[in-house]
Amino acid sequence: MTSEQFEPDWSDIFQEVQQEMTMWRRAHPKATLYQIELENERVLARLHARMVGDLAAASANSDLAARPPEERPSCPDCRVPLIARGKKQRALRTHGDQAVSLDRSAATCPQCGRAFFPSG
Repeated sequence: MTSEQFEPDWSDIFQEVQQEMTMWRRAHPKATLYQIELENERVLARLHARMVGDLAAASANSDLAARPPEERPSCPDCRVPLIARGKKQRALRTHGDQAVSLDRSAATCPQCGRAFFPSG
């Protein structure tokens, strides 16, 4: 996927966040600034996780097999291009402790055999 093809639609989650914060505020009219901030961070953590997941999925490194070897990341030790070993799902946690599941290319170094999930 090229950067020109990346057009995420986050309107649904934006609307959910807006509705949830509006309802929360109505239910907590005397909330302090600190309480508002905590609730806002909790609700926005879902939006954050969705955006991070979508942005990471759009990375060229999410599908190494589609890239020629000379364009693949290299082993940091051996400095040779990595070999794609198929896609695997990775379960990660974001800063807001939200689950993000990514389908990423697994890769190995053909020289030293070290395994990677290339970032980027």
